[in-house]
Parts: sequence; structure tokens; C-alpha cells
Amino acid sequence: MTTSILDPENSALVSRDEDAAVARPVTSYVTYRIRHTLASRFAFLIVCLAIILSALVYGTVHYWALALFFLGGTTIVILWLIDGWMLGSFRISRNVLQLSVVGMLLLGAFQLLPLRKPEDIGTHTIPLVGSLSLDPYSTRFILAQTFALLIYFAAVLVFTDTPKRLRLLVRTIAVFGFFLAIFGLTQSFTSPDKLYWIRDMPQSQAFGPFINRHHFAGYMELALALPLGLVFTGAIEKEKRFIYLFAAGLMAVALVMTNSRGGIISLLSELLFLVATMGLRRKRHGKGSHHKHQPRIKSAAIKAGLALSLVVALFGGVVLLGGEDALTRMVGSVNTDDPTTGRAHFWGVTVDIIKTHPWIGTGLGAFGVVYTGYDSRNGAYRLEQAHNDYLQVLSDGGIIGAVIALFFVVNLFRMGFTRRDSRDDFRRGVATGAMAGCFAVLVHSFFDFTLHTPANALLFLVLAALATINGRVEDVQSRRKKRSRRSLEAAAETD
Repeated sequence: MTTSILDPENSALVSRDEDAAVARPVTSYVTYRIRHTLASRFAFLIVCLAIILSALVYGTVHYWALALFFLGGTTIVILWLIDGWMLGSFRISRNVLQLSVVGMLLLGAFQLLPLRKPEDIGTHTIPLVGSLSLDPYSTRFILAQTFALLIYFAAVLVFTDTPKRLRLLVRTIAVFGFFLAIFGLTQSFTSPDKLYWIRDMPQSQAFGPFINRHHFAGYMELALALPLGLVFTGAIEKEKRFIYLFAAGLMAVALVMTNSRGGIISLLSELLFLVATMGLRRKRHGKGSHHKHQPRIKSAAIKAGLALSLVVALFGGVVLLGGEDALTRMVGSVNTDDPTTGRAHFWGVTVDIIKTHPWIGTGLGAFGVVYTGYDSRNGAYRLEQAHNDYLQVLSDGGIIGAVIALFFVVNLFRMGFTRRDSRDDFRRGVATGAMAGCFAVLVHSFFDFTLHTPANALLFLVLAALATINGRVEDVQSRRKKRSRRSLEAAAETD
């Protein structure tokens, strides 16, 4: 059995322009017939089910839910091997974003090595730990989660290999996000203190199936990005735009109703990202290209007006549904009874940890143990996360971990904007929306730790894959039909 490496650039013939930074498709396209084995169909189905089930089982934060999550990843690997055996070649993607996930795995494995000497133990460390990680159990646990996420991420890049599968995956996320928003709103009105109207959660601020309302807000940021991206880029038919707007609007209302200030800020950032990127599409050279400047300005103005209308309608809907608390919390004073409002103190302690362990950090997942040795307060609250993912990456992984994470983010948007220049409207809309969702979560990560929930991390990686996946998912036939239709329309106008 051979190994088939999928080209990340495109599946069409390309011409290299010495003055251009990327390859440009030429007028003649090559379509590849992809044979879908039964194993590949089941692998793609498991990915779609994992997106849904990981959110429904409390965001996959309990051990039994994580066991199911790992079982799904193991099943994908088995199906992947069967698919490779049936095709005679094992397919893998060359998408460079996978290198960052592998890099984190290697960093965590290195932190587990018993390289710490007794004389290196300081006043803030645990004397019985000989590994570089100060909490080796948590580091192993994080490595297992990261490896499972890598399997799902790589599977999306390989098995989302046709325009039909791309549309199915996008619609699965959008439709599920819509119904999840309805479920969250209904539960918040009828039984706000219970999950699924059964399980009491007296010590948490739950919303929908998530134990943490901020994590539900993070999931909504990701899910509503795809329909918004399709609407803002005009990638869907006019008669369907209201449906997509309604679905995205309901998800946005559910997000605001969580009372998550970080979520509301991230939602506004998401809309600003979509408006700001409207004028960034690369100019195409050719006949009549100088006539397109004015329409682009007009289109950007329309999209800006649409974003403003969405914001007004969103907050109006929140007020009608009785969500004044969300708006007053956004602009009101800080509640000192809420332990999450002490972020300034948390961040200050985290900075002290970073100064002590600058290069490889204290160990992936070790923050909860290490924090107690640096906390200057009475320790009334046990803090598991830093409430700022950027500081926690530096704390857990040091400068090396931060470089790995930065490599992921830079390449995500570099490749995403390249894919956004596609001539396939749906592909362009998906890339734009996926980048907007990732951008929103990256903003949210300044205030919370939403990506520490496996369900959110999975959806984030799926959107990263949708933003950067190669040209196999582009609808070549659709582009040919559009060019033929435009040619006929031009000929009719001249006649």
C-alpha cells in the first residue's frame, strides 16, 4: 500500500506568476474522480456526528464523554486504514496547520521526560515531581485530548474531498447550531438552573448543554460564522438568504442571552471582520476589470449596512426576550461575588509563573496545580485556567509553545485568504465565514478559556480545516456554468 499525499494548493492546473504571491487557476481545469469507499463514508459520518454529540454531552468535559470522543477517533483511524487498503494508497493531507498540533504533542511529550534535578526545585514547585511538567498526569491527559483532536482534524482535511461533502458539512454545522440555539434559549427560560431540565447545577452558570455559559457562547460564535460568511459574500441564492440570516440571528441572540461579555465582544469582532474583509478580495486582471471598482465599493457599503442592521436587530431581539441583564452586564459594574471577575489578579499571577518558567513552561495542563504556589490570596477559589489562553499558552508551554501556536494562527489566515480568492462562490463564502469564526474565538480567548472545552476545540479545528482545505472541494462545473451564463447574457445585451 502506498501513501497518497494530497496537494494543499489546489486540484486545478495552475500558472505561476513571478509577480504574484500565490498560484492562479488557469482557464482549463482538471477534475479528479474520487472514489468514495464505504469506510470513507462512515469516517465522514463520524466526524459530523462528533461535532453534534460532543456539544450535546456537556461539551465533552466528563470522563465518560471523553471516552466516547476517543472511541470515535479510534474508529476513524481504523476506517482510514481500511479506506487506504481498499484504494491501494493511504491518503494524508499536507496542510501545514497539522504541524502545529503535532508540535504541541512533541512539546508535551518532552515535558514528561524526567529531566528535573533536585537542586532545580524552587519554592513554588512540587518537590516530588521529577519531570519537566509539574503535573505529569494532567499533561498526559492533555496529550490524549490533543491526539484525538489531531485525528478529527486530519480526517476533515482528507475526507472532505468533494463540493458535495463540503456543503453537507457546512449545513450540518449551521443546522445543528440553529437547533442548539433554540434548545439553549428554551432551557434558559424554563429551567435556567438545570441541564436538560434534570441535572441540578448549583455551582455553575450553565446554558444549553454546556456547564459553562461562556463556552456555549464560544460554540455559537463558531457555528453562526458559516451562514454569515455565505450571506456576506453573496454565495447563496437570494431566496435563501433570509433563512441563513434568521438562523445566524437566532444563534447570535442565544449568545447574547448567555450574559457573556467576552462572547458579545467576540460577536461584534466577528461582524467587523466580515465587513473589513469585503474589500480585500484580490483584483483579477483582464478585460473590464477597471469597471469593477465602483461595484465593489457599493457592495462593501451594503454589507456594512447589513452588519449594522444585524446588530440593531440582535439587541432589539434580546430586549424583547427579556435579556436586559445581558446588556446591563455588558456596560455595568463588576459583580464582586463572581469569582471570574478577578481576571486582573489571575493574569498577574500567571505572569509571575511565566517569568519563572519562560522557555518550555510548567507543563501542558499543569496550570491548576502550579497556580496555587504563586497565588497571593487565601486560595478560596481553585483556579484551573488563567482566563486568558494566550497567557496560559506561555505558562504551560513557554516561549516554544507560544511559537507553535503563533505558527498555527499566522498560517490559518494566510492560507484562508488565499482560499477566499476562489472563483467558486460557495467555497469563498465558507472560507470567509470560517475565518470570521476562528477570529471571533481568538478574540474571546483574551477573556476566557473556551477552547479548553473539547467540543469547542473540535469545531474550531473543523472551521480551520474549512478555511484552508485544498481545491478539491471547489465546484468546477458550477464555475463553468456561471461563465457560460455570463457569456450568453453579454451576447444578449450586445444584440
